[in-house]
Amino acid sequence: MSTRSTVSAAFLAGAVATALASFATAAPLSEAEVKAAMDAGKEKCFGVALKGQNDCAAGPGTTCQGTSTVDYQGNAWKFVDGGTCTTMDLPGDRKGSPTELTRDIPS
Repeated sequence: MSTRSTVSAAFLAGAVATALASFATAAPLSEAEVKAAMDAGKEKCFGVALKGQNDCAAGPGTTCQGTSTVDYQGNAWKFVDGGTCTTMDLPGDRKGSPTELTRDIPS
């Protein structure tokens, strides 16, 4: 196999692996995963996740985990350590919330 063919094959394999990993990440959390997080002292916190790093509930036009489209999207939540949701330091005087927010919603 030539060097060019080897590089092309490696690139293609990497692209396929990345696509599969992205698809797996976008799946909704299972009940067991949610229960494990809650049992570990985590709480759902809306409006604190960076773009694409939410754990679920990313509003209309999205499916779930990893599908928020803007930083600090108010209708997307992320698990955080219990008791820290509303006290996290976020830019622009934003605060997290245990309930869905109407700020930073993409148009």
